[in-house]
Amino acid sequence: MTGPGSGTTADTPVVVAARRTPIGTAGGALRAVTVDALAAPVLAALASTLGGPVDDVLLGNVFGPGGNPARVAALAAGLGDDVPGMTVDRQCASGLAAILTAAAGIRAGDGTGYLAGGAESPSTAPTRTWADGTVYTRAPFAPAGDPDPDMGPAADDVATRAGLSRARLDAFAARSHARAVDAQRSGRFGDELVPVGAVLTDERPRDRFAPERLARFRPAFTPGGVHTAANSCGVNDGAAAVALVPEWRRRELGVPGLALVSAATRGCPPADLGLGAVPALAALRDRPKSPDAVEFTEAFAGQALACLDAAGIDEHRVSPDGGAIALGHPWGASGAVLVVRLFHRLVVQDRGETGIAALSSGGGLGVATSWRVVR
Repeated sequence: MTGPGSGTTADTPVVVAARRTPIGTAGGALRAVTVDALAAPVLAALASTLGGPVDDVLLGNVFGPGGNPARVAALAAGLGDDVPGMTVDRQCASGLAAILTAAAGIRAGDGTGYLAGGAESPSTAPTRTWADGTVYTRAPFAPAGDPDPDMGPAADDVATRAGLSRARLDAFAARSHARAVDAQRSGRFGDELVPVGAVLTDERPRDRFAPERLARFRPAFTPGGVHTAANSCGVNDGAAAVALVPEWRRRELGVPGLALVSAATRGCPPADLGLGAVPALAALRDRPKSPDAVEFTEAFAGQALACLDAAGIDEHRVSPDGGAIALGHPWGASGAVLVVRLFHRLVVQDRGETGIAALSSGGGLGVATSWRVVR
């Protein structure tokens, strides 16, 4: 609650609304929707809640066509020619980094109403080639000659070094799917979703995905590896964003919100690219000892568990309505999906007061944030 000892000041950044599209499987239900067209309906829905001007739009994006998709999406959302836009690339952490950049603008007094998040459309992303015509699927995460593993093999390596068993990974993945299916059937995603055409629900969560069934999947990345197509995230389309204002404006609006308490962005060796969240979580000030909700991007079950174990976070408290293994991982949007989920669980559904959102990112990066409900 806002008040003495809460640490909330007049310029504290506060999320007052949070929305996302359904998350689609690449090549699936959202395959024809470009990245700006994914983001536009989310931005339009959020703008209507501010009751005033939007100062800027910041969106994370990894694989889009360039040309500043945040600006294109803002125009497509009808926000007006005077609303600028900035596209952020911190790989999988881009959506959360965009929110933190907007929060910094609020603290600096640059604006009082921001829309921030991310969008990704692998389905419509352009084919990338080097000058010699060679097609590539991802850009380098490290200088030439330095270790620069692909994410799947790196996740297997991280899990092996952490001593994680295949059985534990499969159990973690099965729980993610079961929770997401339950949330979907119970309607807990309803208030946060913005339809995209006829697409109304998340495409990926699988029913009856018990650990015994997951155990039948073969290693996907390395011989004898512990990660499979079932205990790893998918390649997904989707967008998510939040409306951020300073605390004084939230009070004028007369709505509850989710205040940013602290944040940390840190790096680790690119070869350990799944572990970037560990130093970020360690650097997080005012981290609640027993947060009511924890959202962590489950890119790979073993990579997520290695981070959670190192940070001292109980795996059973994470992603209470399912995570990226079940819902999907639309790279540039995923960090924003975490905050959307926190907002709706803690603020809309009134199921707690404190939360953490964190993730690791390609290139050996990690971002962690701490939040508190204000009313």
